[in-house]
Amino acid sequence: MKKGFTLIELLVVIAIIAMLSSLSVVALNSARAKSRDARRLSDIKQIRTALEMYYDNNQTYPNQSAIELGGSSAACLSSTNGFNAVCSGTTYMQIVPKDPMSSANVKYVYNQTGGGAGYTIEYKLEGSTASSTANASSMGYGN
Repeated sequence: MKKGFTLIELLVVIAIIAMLSSLSVVALNSARAKSRDARRLSDIKQIRTALEMYYDNNQTYPNQSAIELGGSSAACLSSTNGFNAVCSGTTYMQIVPKDPMSSANVKYVYNQTGGGAGYTIEYKLEGSTASSTANASSMGYGN
């Protein structure tokens, strides 16, 4: 009597291993997307805190519209220039975070509203097709 595995037994084991590894890759990609979404929400909260400190000192929010946060033109937030590439005066945020994906259609966009009385920050979560908006009074999901 011969000892060993038959070809069919080996193929079944290989198929099971392949299915298990593909399921783990899918689960890992989902966890990465959730991690990036959590970072986005944390970034938005940090930016909102810096904007509130700016408002407390200047009684207005930065006078800028459709500016991509974290990019070369909005790398920091300071009292003299608002969101700008170079900080001068009181610095509220030395390094403004940018979206973890940094692709062309995924970014944080700041707009002043109400003549300086408010603002919006638009961003997009990976689990949603719609853009989300954070503002001075609340943080909406899917607005």
